[in-house]
Amino acid sequence: MSTPDITADIDADIDAEIDAGTIDQRGGRERLVVVGNGMAATRLVEQLVANGYPGHVTVLGDEEVPAYNRILLSAVLEGTHDRDAITLRRGDWFAEHGIDLRLGSRVLAVDRDYGDVMLVDGTTIPFDRLVLATGSIPTLPPMRGLIRHDGSLHPRVHAFRSVADCEGLDEAVAARPGSRAVVVGGGLLGLQVARALSLRGLQVEVVEATEHLLSRQVDEAGAKVLRRSLTKLGTTVYTGARVTRLVDPPGGGSVTDDGPVGLQLDNGFVLETDLVVLTAGGRPSTALARGAGLEVRRGIVVDDTLTSVTDGRISAIGDCAQHGGVVHGFVAPAWEQATVLADRLCGGDVTHAGSRVVARLRATDLDVAVLGDPVGADGEVVEVSNPLAGKHSRLIVQDGRIVAASLVGDLSRVGIITQHYDHGTVLGIKEHGDLLLPDVVPTPTVLPDEAEVCACAGVTAGAIRACTSLEHVKESTRATTGCGGCANACRDLLAEKLGAPVGGTGGTRPHAAFTSV
Repeated sequence: MSTPDITADIDADIDAEIDAGTIDQRGGRERLVVVGNGMAATRLVEQLVANGYPGHVTVLGDEEVPAYNRILLSAVLEGTHDRDAITLRRGDWFAEHGIDLRLGSRVLAVDRDYGDVMLVDGTTIPFDRLVLATGSIPTLPPMRGLIRHDGSLHPRVHAFRSVADCEGLDEAVAARPGSRAVVVGGGLLGLQVARALSLRGLQVEVVEATEHLLSRQVDEAGAKVLRRSLTKLGTTVYTGARVTRLVDPPGGGSVTDDGPVGLQLDNGFVLETDLVVLTAGGRPSTALARGAGLEVRRGIVVDDTLTSVTDGRISAIGDCAQHGGVVHGFVAPAWEQATVLADRLCGGDVTHAGSRVVARLRATDLDVAVLGDPVGADGEVVEVSNPLAGKHSRLIVQDGRIVAASLVGDLSRVGIITQHYDHGTVLGIKEHGDLLLPDVVPTPTVLPDEAEVCACAGVTAGAIRACTSLEHVKESTRATTGCGGCANACRDLLAEKLGAPVGGTGGTRPHAAFTSV
């Protein structure tokens, strides 16, 4: 009787694992390199640790500081958050879990033929699997005088994307108390920064190129209510106007002096200001992917497994990824993608079907929540507006289901509306309108355990109730670590369980936030 060729079987198994990318061809563990150390990358690494990923992980962060919550930078600027409170994971956490975290490591190129990435200092790092979580980069308006000959921004102009940007703007504000600022961009980030600067005592003006504020999130009627509220709060708004150049200030002096500058609009009007803050959006950071020959449209094109359609060893998540023709700029989709990819890297077979859009801005005295695409979605419109009270609510309904919504000024019903939106609940003919009307006699609402409290991390009320403190909530569920909009709800649920008020920790106080990565 012949003896089975066990060696041949083992060799065949190893070859299959190599082909599948699950084993290092040199006999070690799978080498996973993550380019990026932002919110998407951090969530991915957390899930890999939670799932027991057996490979070796290297994380390459462009910035010199540990990962932080970029969404809450405006809260730091406003002063409602300490800088340390927005840190996501410190270096010792990575070391404790055997992860090679390299800060200040900018990647120059990805070489798919050699299977490595090269840093700007010439160091090469080999990979078996590569994840691009490179995020987005700020879009600079086509404004003359913005960039100096050395490539830097004019000293009166500040971008607002990184912690370094935030610190630079904070120093400028502190050096010129009571000064004037123009915020270029009337989107979610622009309004958040405008409120932060206003609360710091600056005279603030907002310039938005489209016809109304938040043009991608709310309709014209909602934008008018929002503009009226901002005006009451002391912020001047210009819409349908584009900035064209920095010029000498109307009051005298020169644009090259250490004084105010003039900001000329396309209608010829000139705004004199001490600071200019650029918040006019961003675009996916795809230079590495393009240089590596991956398919890139607006973002890095990935399939339902979040794998590049060009190279099965490479994945992309977060702001830089394009799935199903869509690029998201919000934290919830980025975290969903990170969770799916971590599961797959650990041997799971879950796929990514797409993400819902839940955007929320909660500035001091300014509230906006958006579900889906209330500007572009088709359907019947149910809306209630009270401009005098600064409130405007709008639902888009298809076959009885809420497919999109925007709420300005009053978020008291956002929880129940979000539940119906998520579950696709078919509502009765009067129920949609009733959702937008306040109760005649307000009654306490007890959230069921299955109700979602944190849209960013998909955390339910039951999961919050299972925790013993706000720190326990953050560590075990990651609720409150995204946009922060669920912080008060989490405190209320804990207080309900513990029978005592629950305060913030770690330098965190009630704050303003919006759900964008």
